[in-house]
Amino acid sequence: MSSFFDSDSPTNVAEYSVSELSGSIKRTIEQTFEHVRVRGEISGYRGPHSSGHAYFSLKDDRARIDAVIWKSAFARLKFRPEEGMEVIATGRITTFPGSSKYQIVIESLEPAGAGALMALIEERKRKFAAEGLFDAACKKPLPFMPRVIGVVTSPTGAVIRDILHRIADRFPVHVIVWPVRVQGDGAGDEIAAAIQGFNALEPGGAAPRPDVLIVARGGGSLEDLWCFNDEAVVRAAAASGIPLISAVGHETDWTLIDYAADQRAPTPTGAAEMAVPVKAELEAQVASLGARLKGAVMRQMDHRRHGLRALARALPSLDQLLALPRRRFDEASAGLGRGLEMNTANKRRSFERTAAHLRPELIGTRIGDRRQRVSDLVNRAERCVERQLDRRQSRVSAADASLRALPSRLVGQIHRAQDRVSGLGARGDAAIGAELRRLKGALAAQDRVLQSLSYRNVLGRGFALVRDAEGEPVKQAAAVKPGMVLSVEFADGRVSAVASEDDAPPTPAAPKRRAARAVEPSKQGSLF
Repeated sequence: MSSFFDSDSPTNVAEYSVSELSGSIKRTIEQTFEHVRVRGEISGYRGPHSSGHAYFSLKDDRARIDAVIWKSAFARLKFRPEEGMEVIATGRITTFPGSSKYQIVIESLEPAGAGALMALIEERKRKFAAEGLFDAACKKPLPFMPRVIGVVTSPTGAVIRDILHRIADRFPVHVIVWPVRVQGDGAGDEIAAAIQGFNALEPGGAAPRPDVLIVARGGGSLEDLWCFNDEAVVRAAAASGIPLISAVGHETDWTLIDYAADQRAPTPTGAAEMAVPVKAELEAQVASLGARLKGAVMRQMDHRRHGLRALARALPSLDQLLALPRRRFDEASAGLGRGLEMNTANKRRSFERTAAHLRPELIGTRIGDRRQRVSDLVNRAERCVERQLDRRQSRVSAADASLRALPSRLVGQIHRAQDRVSGLGARGDAAIGAELRRLKGALAAQDRVLQSLSYRNVLGRGFALVRDAEGEPVKQAAAVKPGMVLSVEFADGRVSAVASEDDAPPTPAAPKRRAARAVEPSKQGSLF
């Protein structure tokens, strides 16, 4: 630190740097307020930062102070801070020189009395009720006789022993205990995870899936039971697919899980009584029902036996039932002999009537008639065959005569066809000659027209055709550039030339070059 008295200063007032002044204020405040308890309402709480620290503010109706809970202290808190919760914070006041602000570093945090906690519980209760987590329609009935019971509680307390003892007395079943903390920081997350873990078990897996769940804890203060008011616990209980019994505290203790559970038990022992029936009572009830069933069966059998006897007395005897059939049989057997005799006599008379018509003379006459008819049919068939043969022979003779006369007729037809073809050939030759003469005359006329329109006739009158190096005609002088190679076609041949400036005199070698390039006469003759 610089001296309080500087010889260069015009006054005796000491000068501080900003860092010195901020450090002095920081030490003064920390020494004066190294341990304070502040009561206020949490404001601006958004949960722990990614670093694990928590930043928020404490306020009342007239002032506001920044607050921070370091990561190490946050892990030791019995209550998690919540927005709008009135708390009592214990810590120390310090400053942050970087922004000239002061704040309280909280080391412990507790709710500001039961009134604040009850208000927070009522607020959560209204919120969950509005979401339908407490609806009676969502409650599931408890199974009458579960085979497996899951218990979520502390493994070291008296609660689990009471539950196991009560279940063993009433109806021994398989009990699975999921050990959790039932008080303090992180207890709510463990309870919610246990409920979700039981629901995640598959039926028939290595670990049996419980038929009913019991979430239990002994009595305690509101602060001790606070983890059962945690939002994660309430939502896990409401979403449980397994029927759930809440047994938290004594009969007068109510937590939010009691509203979300399917059943609420006043005590953990009461939860065990709800979960299983009394085996002795069931056995007595089964024995009573078995005795009642046996008596009812015996009475029913007696009633049916009496009815059967009454029906048997009303039925006729065997002699009465067989009297009428027996009489009919006797009558039928007595008339059977007479019937056979009458039937034999009738058949004999019928045979005699038929035999009277079967005389040898009659049979011989019928055989002669049939033989005569067969002979007539054979004669008729022979005459038909002879007539058919005559007709076929006549047709064959006519066809033979026609075939013998056929060559002479064919020769005549061939001669007539040859004469006709010769005449047609002569007429065709004359027609082709006339057409050729006509086409030759037309072609000669077209050639004369072509010769009259040909540019070669113009060249014969002293004109010339100038072409460029590509052989295209040059129609204007402006298209000719100096030094351009040209081809000049006359009536008797072609010569090559090089274009020069308009005012350049002709070179002496030009005549020699022109004479050197001999002009070949056109070799194209007449078309005909």
